[in-house]
Amino acid sequence: MSEVNLPIASFSPLYEQIKAMILASLQAAEWLPGAAIPSEMELAARYAVSQGTVRKAIDELAAMNLLVRRQGKGTYVATHQEDDWQYRFLRLAPDSAEKFHLTSQFLACIKTKANAYIASLLKLKAGETIIHIDRVQSFAGKPIVFEEIWLPGMRFKGLDLDALNAWHGPVYALYESHYATHMVRAEEKIKAVMADETLAAHLHLEIGAPLLSVERVAFTYGNKPVEIRHARYDTSNQHYENKLN
Repeated sequence: MSEVNLPIASFSPLYEQIKAMILASLQAAEWLPGAAIPSEMELAARYAVSQGTVRKAIDELAAMNLLVRRQGKGTYVATHQEDDWQYRFLRLAPDSAEKFHLTSQFLACIKTKANAYIASLLKLKAGETIIHIDRVQSFAGKPIVFEEIWLPGMRFKGLDLDALNAWHGPVYALYESHYATHMVRAEEKIKAVMADETLAAHLHLEIGAPLLSVERVAFTYGNKPVEIRHARYDTSNQHYENKLN
């Protein structure tokens, strides 16, 4: 007798379905970054499920850093405006363990054409318009980070050097408030490099000084890549810190 291959039924737990519905509402900007979402009771009535099911869905979204629970206040959409989230994707930390606060100086913001590599990372066509930004970040008066940033031109229309230098908060908060773009996750590639003439000048180092190169691709809802950031860190008095689970 020949073997019969029967189709396997796909199954998604109910809380996963509710999680997907909440995520769809976040992606559609029904609830903006920093805003409260409806209560568990209201969401349970909306989706015709138990509060326990909604709670489990919210717990998972909170674990993904998409929602933030506040004791006695409710659940809010995560935002890079908050102090605890300003450096969410930055793993650089001072060796001294003092409070980390970086000041920014934007050097350039120009429209250009995406080369094949940048286009592939941003899922654009080669030659499409992108925005290229150069920035130096300093800690305690000493420049320690030089960054090149690439953004899709269509998503960030109107962004220029004056707007960047007039902004006094985190860049990701600027993306949220002006361009409806909330960064939800990132992928990084890290390697050791040496400072060339340009990097040495920006970071006040000797040519050949050791640096940490970090190339990051940041994604918004729907797993859409919307920013490439290539940073070079002076780790003379800082270190790269990560927590692994």
